[in-house]
Amino acid sequence: MIENQHSTQIKFARLSNIIEDSIVDGPGLRFVVFFQGCPHKCKGCHNPETHDFSGGYEAPISQIIKDLKNNPLISGLTLSGGEPFCQPQASYQLAKFAHTIGLDVAVYTGYTIENLLNEASSRPIYRKILKEIDTLIDGPFILSQRSLLLKFRGSKNQKIIDPKLSLKYNVAVEKNFE
Repeated sequence: MIENQHSTQIKFARLSNIIEDSIVDGPGLRFVVFFQGCPHKCKGCHNPETHDFSGGYEAPISQIIKDLKNNPLISGLTLSGGEPFCQPQASYQLAKFAHTIGLDVAVYTGYTIENLLNEASSRPIYRKILKEIDTLIDGPFILSQRSLLLKFRGSKNQKIIDPKLSLKYNVAVEKNFE
């Protein structure tokens, strides 16, 4: 279920999986939410089971928040997929909550920051989400550019972005974790 971008609060998100203790989905020990549904369908995708928008399961946002809050070892929340921007209200609610309990937020998206900045003017929820993200890994996975040497990325075209600075200057501002 992809919710209406104008809704204020939703009760469920369509997920593929949750991993409560990942070290490969961003800096530190991460709580990772894998959304179900992805329009990009990148060839060679690491999570092809997340592509089908009708797959996965509905998870209560309240339960995800409870599990996130009750995990004292994690340093951050990662939203991945599938495509987190296809469920913008759920992404926003989870990211905003993570910040209230002192966690940093990373998001993997097949969209580029340029796409998201362009869409933010007509989809205000995108602007709200970007303000709640500390690290954005952007761009589709491109199999011909695959590299196992890249930190937190699968292909060389993907960038590690500071979304708050990107919003401020309306251009891609990269971060460096190398």
